[in-house]
Amino acid sequence: MPRGGSCLDDAGAFSPCLVVPVYEHHAALAGVLPRLRALGLPILMVDDGSSSECAAALDGLAAQAGPLARLRHRPSNGGKGAAVKDGLRWAAELGFSHALQVDADGQHDLGRLPALLDEARAHPLAVVCASPRFDAGAPASRRRGRQLTNFWIAVNTLSRAIPDGLCGLRAYPLAATVPLLGRCGDRMDFDPEVLVRLHWKGLELRFLPVGVSYPADGISGFRLGLDNALISWMHARLFFGMLLRSPRLLARRRK
Repeated sequence: MPRGGSCLDDAGAFSPCLVVPVYEHHAALAGVLPRLRALGLPILMVDDGSSSECAAALDGLAAQAGPLARLRHRPSNGGKGAAVKDGLRWAAELGFSHALQVDADGQHDLGRLPALLDEARAHPLAVVCASPRFDAGAPASRRRGRQLTNFWIAVNTLSRAIPDGLCGLRAYPLAATVPLLGRCGDRMDFDPEVLVRLHWKGLELRFLPVGVSYPADGISGFRLGLDNALISWMHARLFFGMLLRSPRLLARRRK
């Protein structure tokens, strides 16, 4: 496993790991971890202040997973974004070049992970994201909220470069991403905001189709009132940031 303060290994090679934010998902993670281990990559799990029962179960899962898996417990729940940011910084501290963010709830088609990694390897300066393909169980409220967020992402980037900003399955180039983390939200506003800011920075964003399912017994960390308010505030902040950057963004479109 790479170590050190650089986001590249000694040869400057593609050196990925997996970052898995976890909140009360120990039951789902028990099925996800074997699929992740099969990739042969280090797995950095960040527990976002789960209950003592879940934390103990996660300790057991990490021990069973062997030396590829590591686990950190946050002292309190800070939100999905806070857990992801901790994981990305941790990955950078260990010297990895890229981190593939994977949700612990098992909603994403994990069979697509090799394709995402191959795309990141072929385009190491790009952010490689999942473009979700939903099954019939996707709640209508989630679809409408996603459409609204994607509309505002298009406004705030003055482009169609980000067809989906909410799917939390993506491979980040850490050298470009970690410096932006302090500007991004800590809860469900993180996933769309970081992509907008990476686009503003000039990074290419590449999207691959990935199936998404919604298990009937799934646990969601989305807090309707709080997260909707934070996402609305995020869009407002990004809108004024877009106005300041609009000449450069428009010039980029004309190239």
